[in-house]
Amino acid sequence: MKYAIVTGGTRGIGKEICRKLLMQGFSVISVYDNDDVSAQLTRQEFETEFRSLFYLIKCDLSNTDNILFLLSEVKLITESVDVLILNAGKTIRKGLVDMTIEEWESVMAVNITTPLFLIQRFLPLMLRGSNIIFTGSSMAVFPHSVSLSYGISKSAVHAMVKNLVKFLVPFEIRINCVAPGFVDTEWQKDKSPEVRESIMKKISLKHFAKPEEVASVYLFIIDNQYLNGEIITIDGGYSYQ
Repeated sequence: MKYAIVTGGTRGIGKEICRKLLMQGFSVISVYDNDDVSAQLTRQEFETEFRSLFYLIKCDLSNTDNILFLLSEVKLITESVDVLILNAGKTIRKGLVDMTIEEWESVMAVNITTPLFLIQRFLPLMLRGSNIIFTGSSMAVFPHSVSLSYGISKSAVHAMVKNLVKFLVPFEIRINCVAPGFVDTEWQKDKSPEVRESIMKKISLKHFAKPEEVASVYLFIIDNQYLNGEIITIDGGYSYQ
């Protein structure tokens, strides 16, 4: 049995990643933070179709002390991991003037620090030929006009993927990153119609991505054995105009 771990795996892109992995025959361990309602709804949905293949672990990844807790919980389920997808992310919509140190550090913890040390701790469980995939962002490429910490942290994610390639060579593990543009998830639902329209004018395809369209890229990376150290952008042709 192949096992995959997906952080942030009960909503949006993460949920669709889990669905596609389950459809490919993986046992999937979905890690979530605090939204118990979404987690249980996702469990009910997946257990109906993929009985005994879907697991949930509640873990606050903003606290690095929980890394060892997550490792111990995973070990209760499996002794080996084939795919580690680091999808959980955090944003605080503040810029330079009004952001606090605590807010900055909380974003960096979820987006950079915890994922790095999750990799460190999970390496003994990861099989030769396995995959690590990050969720980056096109906002790591185009300056983020709202959240300074998010844009910088996702730029660091892209750089981390590039740098970790060399360190993972002895383990024969591939590492890549998917960088979505604007996706119709909970993160985008609170935008006003005017803001959404302004964004869509910059996208050549004139609409936000569906979560399942983005999730399919993760499966492509897993299947293609020659992809390594890549940042694959899927943004519908953002900045077309």
